[in-house]
Amino acid sequence: MSVRSREIAFLTNPTSGKGRGARARAAAVPRLKEAGFTVRDLIGRDAEESLDLARSAVADGVEAVVVCGGDGMVHLGAQATACTEVALGIIPAGTGNDVARFFDLPRRDPVAAADRIVASRRRRIDLGRSGAAYFVGVLAAGFDAVVNERANTMTWPKGQMRYNLATLAELRTFEPIPYLLEIDGVTHQLDAMLVAVGNGPSFGGGLRITEGAVLDDGLLDVVVIKPMSKPELVRTYPRLFSGTHTTHPQYEHHLARSVTIAAPGVVSYADGERFGALPLTIECVPGALEVIG
Repeated sequence: MSVRSREIAFLTNPTSGKGRGARARAAAVPRLKEAGFTVRDLIGRDAEESLDLARSAVADGVEAVVVCGGDGMVHLGAQATACTEVALGIIPAGTGNDVARFFDLPRRDPVAAADRIVASRRRRIDLGRSGAAYFVGVLAAGFDAVVNERANTMTWPKGQMRYNLATLAELRTFEPIPYLLEIDGVTHQLDAMLVAVGNGPSFGGGLRITEGAVLDDGLLDVVVIKPMSKPELVRTYPRLFSGTHTTHPQYEHHLARSVTIAAPGVVSYADGERFGALPLTIECVPGALEVIG
Protein backbone atom coordinates (compact mmCIF):
# COMPACT_ATOMS: atom_id res chain seq x y z
CA MET A 1 0.00 0.00 0.00
CA SER A 2 1.39 3.43 -0.92
CA VAL A 3 1.93 5.76 2.03
CA ARG A 4 -0.22 8.31 0.18
CA SER A 5 -3.29 6.10 0.51
CA ARG A 6 -2.83 5.45 4.22
CA GLU A 7 -5.37 7.05 6.55
CA ILE A 8 -4.89 7.50 10.27
CA ALA A 9 -7.21 8.94 12.89
CA PHE A 10 -5.44 11.53 15.06
CA LEU A 11 -7.26 11.98 18.37
CA THR A 12 -6.21 14.80 20.69
CA ASN A 13 -6.89 15.74 24.29
CA PRO A 14 -6.09 19.46 23.94
CA THR A 15 -5.98 19.98 27.73
CA SER A 16 -3.39 17.24 28.42
CA GLY A 17 -0.29 18.42 30.22
CA LYS A 18 -1.63 21.97 30.79
CA GLY A 19 -2.22 22.56 27.08
CA ARG A 20 0.68 20.48 25.80
CA GLY A 21 -1.81 18.29 23.94
CA ALA A 22 -2.93 21.14 21.68
CA ARG A 23 0.66 22.27 21.08
CA ALA A 24 1.81 18.72 20.30
CA ARG A 25 -1.05 18.28 17.83
CA ALA A 26 -0.09 21.52 16.07
CA ALA A 27 3.45 20.17 15.62
CA ALA A 28 2.71 16.52 14.83
CA VAL A 29 -0.19 16.68 12.37
CA PRO A 30 1.72 18.68 9.70
CA ARG A 31 4.64 16.25 9.99
CA LEU A 32 2.32 13.30 9.36
CA LYS A 33 0.63 15.00 6.41
CA GLU A 34 4.03 15.93 5.00
CA ALA A 35 4.95 12.23 5.14
CA GLY A 36 1.93 11.45 2.97
CA PHE A 37 -0.63 10.25 5.50
CA THR A 38 -4.29 11.19 5.23
CA VAL A 39 -5.06 12.47 8.72
CA ARG A 40 -8.55 12.34 10.18
CA ASP A 41 -8.11 15.07 12.80
CA LEU A 42 -10.41 14.41 15.77
CA ILE A 43 -11.05 16.28 19.03
CA GLY A 44 -13.83 15.09 21.32
CA ARG A 45 -15.66 17.38 23.72
CA ASP A 46 -15.16 14.81 26.47
CA ALA A 47 -13.85 11.29 27.01
CA GLU A 48 -17.14 9.68 25.96
CA GLU A 49 -17.27 11.53 22.65
CA SER A 50 -13.55 10.92 22.06
CA LEU A 51 -14.06 7.18 22.49
CA ASP A 52 -17.03 7.26 20.10
CA LEU A 53 -14.88 9.05 17.51
CA ALA A 54 -12.07 6.52 17.92
CA ARG A 55 -14.42 3.56 17.61
CA SER A 56 -16.03 5.04 14.50
CA ALA A 57 -12.60 5.46 12.93
CA VAL A 58 -11.73 1.84 13.72
CA ALA A 59 -15.03 0.68 12.22
CA ASP A 60 -14.20 2.70 9.08
CA GLY A 61 -10.96 0.76 8.68
CA VAL A 62 -8.29 3.40 9.33
CA GLU A 63 -4.78 2.01 9.50
CA ALA A 64 -4.11 3.42 12.97
CA VAL A 65 -5.56 5.53 15.74
CA VAL A 66 -2.91 7.97 16.97
CA VAL A 67 -3.65 9.51 20.37
CA CYS A 68 -2.11 12.80 21.44
CA GLY A 69 -2.12 13.26 25.21
CA GLY A 70 -1.20 11.38 28.35
CA ASP A 71 -1.81 7.88 29.67
CA GLY A 72 -5.53 8.62 29.86
CA MET A 73 -5.65 9.09 26.10
CA VAL A 74 -3.63 5.90 25.57
CA HIS A 75 -6.11 4.12 27.84
CA LEU A 76 -9.00 5.49 25.76
CA GLY A 77 -7.30 4.54 22.50
CA ALA A 78 -6.76 1.01 23.76
CA GLN A 79 -10.50 0.59 24.39
CA ALA A 80 -11.14 1.34 20.71
CA THR A 81 -8.28 -0.67 19.15
CA ALA A 82 -7.99 -3.69 21.46
CA CYS A 83 -8.46 -7.01 19.69
CA THR A 84 -8.63 -5.34 16.26
CA GLU A 85 -6.20 -5.06 13.35
CA VAL A 86 -6.00 -1.27 13.85
CA ALA A 87 -2.74 -0.14 15.46
CA LEU A 88 -2.40 2.43 18.24
CA GLY A 89 0.12 5.26 17.90
CA ILE A 90 1.14 7.68 20.66
CA ILE A 91 2.20 11.33 20.63
CA PRO A 92 3.06 11.87 24.33
CA ALA A 93 1.68 15.11 25.77
CA GLY A 94 0.57 14.26 29.30
CA THR A 95 1.85 14.43 32.85
CA GLY A 96 3.07 10.90 33.52
CA ASN A 97 3.43 9.40 30.02
CA ASP A 98 4.22 5.97 31.43
CA VAL A 99 3.11 4.02 28.36
CA ALA A 100 5.34 6.25 26.22
CA ARG A 101 8.19 5.26 28.56
CA PHE A 102 7.46 1.58 27.88
CA PHE A 103 8.27 2.16 24.20
CA ASP A 104 11.01 4.74 24.73
CA LEU A 105 9.03 7.31 22.75
CA PRO A 106 10.20 10.95 22.69
CA ARG A 107 8.20 12.58 25.49
CA ARG A 108 9.14 16.22 24.87
CA ASP A 109 9.40 16.34 21.08
CA PRO A 110 6.10 15.74 19.25
CA VAL A 111 7.74 15.94 15.81
CA ALA A 112 10.20 13.19 16.80
CA ALA A 113 7.26 11.18 18.15
CA ALA A 114 5.44 11.71 14.84
CA ASP A 115 8.53 10.39 13.05
CA ARG A 116 8.06 7.14 14.97
CA ILE A 117 4.55 6.94 13.51
CA VAL A 118 5.98 7.55 10.04
CA ALA A 119 8.53 4.74 10.54
CA SER A 120 5.57 2.46 11.43
CA ARG A 121 7.51 -0.13 13.44
CA ARG A 122 4.95 -2.22 15.25
CA ARG A 123 4.85 -4.39 18.30
CA ARG A 124 1.97 -6.54 19.52
CA ILE A 125 1.50 -6.49 23.29
CA ASP A 126 -0.80 -7.95 25.92
CA LEU A 127 -3.51 -6.03 27.73
CA GLY A 128 -5.13 -6.41 31.12
CA ARG A 129 -8.90 -6.76 31.00
CA SER A 130 -11.76 -6.67 33.47
CA GLY A 131 -15.16 -7.20 31.90
CA ALA A 132 -15.17 -5.17 28.69
CA ALA A 133 -12.54 -2.66 29.88
CA TYR A 134 -8.81 -2.90 29.08
CA PHE A 135 -5.66 -1.36 30.48
CA VAL A 136 -2.14 -1.09 29.12
CA GLY A 137 0.07 -0.34 32.12
CA VAL A 138 -0.76 -0.81 35.80
CA LEU A 139 -3.96 -1.27 37.77
CA ALA A 140 -3.67 0.25 41.25
CA ALA A 141 -5.91 -1.07 44.01
CA GLY A 142 -4.83 0.29 47.40
CA PHE A 143 -2.81 3.17 48.77
CA ASP A 144 -1.66 3.90 45.22
CA ALA A 145 -5.28 4.22 44.05
CA VAL A 146 -6.15 6.49 46.99
CA VAL A 147 -3.18 8.70 46.05
CA ASN A 148 -4.31 8.78 42.42
CA GLU A 149 -7.80 9.80 43.52
CA ARG A 150 -6.39 12.73 45.51
CA ALA A 151 -3.86 13.71 42.83
CA ASN A 152 -6.61 13.92 40.21
CA THR A 153 -8.44 16.52 42.34
CA MET A 154 -5.32 18.71 42.68
CA THR A 155 -4.72 21.58 40.26
CA TRP A 156 -1.23 22.31 41.61
CA PRO A 157 1.56 21.36 41.24
CA LYS A 158 1.89 19.67 37.87
CA GLY A 159 3.85 16.56 37.01
CA GLN A 160 5.37 14.06 39.41
CA MET A 161 5.39 16.46 42.37
CA ARG A 162 1.60 16.32 42.46
CA TYR A 163 1.75 12.56 43.13
CA ASN A 164 4.44 13.09 45.77
CA LEU A 165 2.34 15.65 47.66
CA ALA A 166 -0.78 13.50 47.36
CA THR A 167 1.21 10.59 48.83
CA LEU A 168 2.28 12.64 51.84
CA ALA A 169 -1.26 13.94 52.37
CA GLU A 170 -2.84 10.47 52.32
CA LEU A 171 -0.20 8.99 54.62
CA ARG A 172 -1.63 10.92 57.58
CA THR A 173 -4.77 8.77 57.81
CA PHE A 174 -4.06 5.66 55.73
CA GLU A 175 -4.30 2.22 57.38
CA PRO A 176 -3.58 -1.21 55.86
CA ILE A 177 -6.45 -2.68 53.85
CA PRO A 178 -7.85 -6.23 54.28
CA TYR A 179 -7.68 -8.02 50.92
CA LEU A 180 -9.01 -11.26 49.54
CA LEU A 181 -6.99 -12.24 46.46
CA GLU A 182 -7.49 -15.17 44.15
CA ILE A 183 -4.40 -15.61 41.98
CA ASP A 184 -4.83 -18.28 39.29
CA GLY A 185 -7.33 -20.04 41.53
CA VAL A 186 -5.28 -19.86 44.76
CA THR A 187 -6.85 -17.77 47.54
CA HIS A 188 -4.82 -15.38 49.71
CA GLN A 189 -6.31 -13.45 52.64
CA LEU A 190 -4.06 -10.68 53.93
CA ASP A 191 -3.66 -7.08 55.01
CA ALA A 192 -1.62 -4.84 52.71
CA MET A 193 -0.82 -1.24 51.90
CA LEU A 194 -1.58 -1.87 48.25
CA VAL A 195 -2.07 -4.43 45.54
CA ALA A 196 -0.99 -3.51 42.01
CA VAL A 197 -1.52 -5.53 38.84
CA GLY A 198 0.97 -4.73 36.10
CA ASN A 199 0.90 -5.45 32.40
CA GLY A 200 3.70 -2.87 32.17
CA PRO A 201 6.20 -1.87 34.86
CA SER A 202 5.31 1.68 35.96
CA PHE A 203 2.65 4.25 36.72
CA GLY A 204 2.42 7.78 38.12
CA GLY A 205 5.23 9.15 35.97
CA GLY A 206 7.90 6.49 36.40
CA LEU A 207 7.05 4.78 39.71
CA ARG A 208 8.18 1.24 38.88
CA ILE A 209 5.73 -0.52 41.19
CA THR A 210 5.52 -3.68 39.04
CA GLU A 211 9.22 -3.71 38.18
CA GLY A 212 10.05 -6.52 35.77
CA ALA A 213 6.61 -6.68 34.13
CA VAL A 214 6.91 -7.63 30.45
CA LEU A 215 4.35 -6.34 27.97
CA ASP A 216 4.18 -9.48 25.84
CA ASP A 217 4.74 -12.47 28.14
CA GLY A 218 1.08 -13.47 28.48
CA LEU A 219 1.18 -12.84 32.24
CA LEU A 220 0.19 -10.19 34.77
CA ASP A 221 2.57 -9.13 37.56
CA VAL A 222 0.71 -8.95 40.88
CA VAL A 223 2.57 -6.95 43.51
CA VAL A 224 1.57 -6.83 47.17
CA ILE A 225 3.12 -4.35 49.60
CA LYS A 226 2.39 -5.76 53.04
CA PRO A 227 1.88 -3.53 56.09
CA MET A 228 4.71 -1.22 57.12
CA SER A 229 4.97 1.85 59.30
CA LYS A 230 4.36 5.24 57.75
CA PRO A 231 7.99 6.35 58.25
CA GLU A 232 9.12 3.13 56.55
CA LEU A 233 6.71 3.73 53.66
CA VAL A 234 8.13 7.24 53.23
CA ARG A 235 11.67 5.83 53.22
CA THR A 236 10.74 3.15 50.70
CA TYR A 237 8.84 5.44 48.32
CA PRO A 238 11.92 6.84 46.49
CA ARG A 239 13.02 3.27 45.71
CA LEU A 240 9.97 2.94 43.44
CA PHE A 241 11.69 5.19 40.89
CA SER A 242 14.56 2.73 40.47
CA GLY A 243 12.60 -0.48 41.05
CA THR A 244 14.83 -1.42 44.02
CA HIS A 245 11.82 -1.76 46.36
CA THR A 246 11.66 -5.38 45.15
CA THR A 247 14.22 -6.36 47.82
CA HIS A 248 12.08 -5.00 50.69
CA PRO A 249 10.87 -7.75 53.06
CA GLN A 250 7.26 -6.50 52.79
CA TYR A 251 7.25 -6.79 48.99
CA GLU A 252 5.53 -9.82 47.45
CA HIS A 253 5.31 -10.68 43.76
CA HIS A 254 3.23 -13.18 41.78
CA LEU A 255 2.92 -13.95 38.07
CA ALA A 256 -0.62 -14.78 37.00
CA ARG A 257 -2.94 -15.18 34.06
CA SER A 258 -5.89 -14.06 36.18
CA VAL A 259 -6.39 -12.37 39.56
CA THR A 260 -9.48 -11.42 41.52
CA ILE A 261 -9.08 -8.59 44.06
CA ALA A 262 -11.62 -7.86 46.78
CA ALA A 263 -11.29 -5.14 49.43
CA PRO A 264 -13.78 -2.80 51.11
CA GLY A 265 -14.14 0.77 49.89
CA VAL A 266 -11.40 0.72 47.22
CA VAL A 267 -11.86 2.19 43.74
CA SER A 268 -9.17 0.92 41.38
CA TYR A 269 -7.26 3.04 38.87
CA ALA A 270 -5.68 1.80 35.65
CA ASP A 271 -3.43 3.87 33.37
CA GLY A 272 -4.17 6.73 35.78
CA GLU A 273 -7.92 6.55 35.09
CA ARG A 274 -10.74 5.48 37.39
CA PHE A 275 -11.31 1.86 36.44
CA GLY A 276 -13.82 0.31 38.82
CA ALA A 277 -14.71 -0.46 42.41
CA LEU A 278 -13.46 -3.70 43.92
CA PRO A 279 -14.07 -6.61 43.69
CA LEU A 280 -12.65 -7.03 40.18
CA THR A 281 -11.37 -9.98 38.20
CA ILE A 282 -8.50 -9.06 35.89
CA GLU A 283 -7.14 -11.34 33.18
CA CYS A 284 -4.27 -11.04 30.74
CA VAL A 285 -5.29 -10.93 27.07
CA PRO A 286 -2.18 -11.98 25.12
CA GLY A 287 -1.36 -10.02 21.96
CA ALA A 288 -4.48 -7.87 22.23
CA LEU A 289 -2.98 -4.59 21.02
CA GLU A 290 -0.67 -3.55 18.19
CA VAL A 291 1.34 -0.46 19.10
CA ILE A 292 3.38 1.72 16.74
CA GLY A 293 6.63 2.34 18.53
